[in-house]
Amino acid sequence: CAWSIERPPGDTAGCTFCHTSSEERCSTCHQRHQFDPAVARHSEQCKACHWGKDHRDWEAYDISIHGVVYQVNKWNPQEFDFSKKLADADYVEPTCQYCHLRGGHHNVQRLSTVYTSMGMSNADRGAPLWKEKRETWVSVCDDCRSPRFARENLQAMDEACKDAGLKYTETFKVAENLMLDGMGEPMPKDLAPDWSGQHIWS
Repeated sequence: CAWSIERPPGDTAGCTFCHTSSEERCSTCHQRHQFDPAVARHSEQCKACHWGKDHRDWEAYDISIHGVVYQVNKWNPQEFDFSKKLADADYVEPTCQYCHLRGGHHNVQRLSTVYTSMGMSNADRGAPLWKEKRETWVSVCDDCRSPRFARENLQAMDEACKDAGLKYTETFKVAENLMLDGMGEPMPKDLAPDWSGQHIWS
């Protein structure tokens, strides 16, 4: 997105680590030294890029009920037979690949949801423009759940994104007003956060 690549290099360093040629290389998911589809079908392969403060996809999956069941059962071939092609897979819970690489294709975004990052405009996620994409999303959940369940969860996520976006905007307004009132003092030079977010005194 233009809003991201036009930001200062320090802001986008984490983005370019993945969003350069690495997303075009087979070895990003399949591992260079163990080029095995069975390895690429494990959710941990996605963790190489999809984790951390910029997008917490792995963390969200890992603590979800899907992720917990995956972690507990992933070594049990009765529950997760990674030797089978995704089109033939019958997992006890969905993995990242089961949903996003449905049928074994390699276009991950084809089965992603309508997503708006914090700070972007509050897109109307229910707009007709997204109808086909959202119905495809519902059809994926339909493997294990009812279409009604999937649609209700989509609606709940829409509301959560809208609420979060409003709070994000309010926060920036508070910070802007503080700066305009001359109260937005920078952090004292003798107090600075270290890499873990803790404060250290010089």
